[in-house]
Amino acid sequence: MLVAGFPQSSYAWRRLMPLLADRFHVIAVDLPGQGDSDKPVDGYDTLTTGKRLRSLLKVLGEDRYVLVGHDVGAWVGYAYAHQFAADLRGVVLLDGNIPGVTLRPTITLGPDNWRNWHFLFNPIPDLPEALLQGRERILIEWFFSRKTANWRTTFSKADIDEYERAYQTPGGLRGMLGYYRAVLEDIEQNTPLMRRKIDVPVLALGGEVGSAPDLYESMQPLAQNVRGGVIAGSGHYIPEEEPEALAREISDFVNDLKA
Repeated sequence: MLVAGFPQSSYAWRRLMPLLADRFHVIAVDLPGQGDSDKPVDGYDTLTTGKRLRSLLKVLGEDRYVLVGHDVGAWVGYAYAHQFAADLRGVVLLDGNIPGVTLRPTITLGPDNWRNWHFLFNPIPDLPEALLQGRERILIEWFFSRKTANWRTTFSKADIDEYERAYQTPGGLRGMLGYYRAVLEDIEQNTPLMRRKIDVPVLALGGEVGSAPDLYESMQPLAQNVRGGVIAGSGHYIPEEEPEALAREISDFVNDLKA
């Protein structure tokens, strides 16, 4: 099960899915607020999102699976591994700073902390919508150009058109921002979860020049069984920047779970 992040949708997995589909049953979902899914007014905290995701998988008849989460999807994956461990064979976390877990509750000034400015901007009531409505493409291109090792070769005009389309749908901006407006709730929920280690196998991968290159090291004290490292040459958007390398990592991880 593939779960994308900000400012994206299930479209983010378009290059990875064909590389996995000949070996595995692969499902990519739009979380609530993403892509063509509903855009609810609230319920964007990761525990609520996890319950919604599990309900979908039950309808699809999936009882045991590996969850792969990137960015916001990694936030959901961390909470999901605590909530529904019995459903998971393993969890893959990709270049995501998890609120209250691997992301500090406070953001300080520093040469690299520009990467996290949106954690302060996105939760502000109403102002982001007022500034971003009709300008979604500017925001999307800003993130892609700053957080990708080589964004011009990673994202085509058609790719950006699709992400822009999704966020110009009714409620699209609200959905995109909703996960950040629930960050304080996530921190409150994650604090007690951190008192016990995740007991399903974890693969934690950061991009070499991504937002969380140290994700593997950060997750080591938080899980019983964790492996991972860095995807060389990748920025934040690993599934689109280095799909072949990611497919190898996921395939090896899942195959080892079968052994």
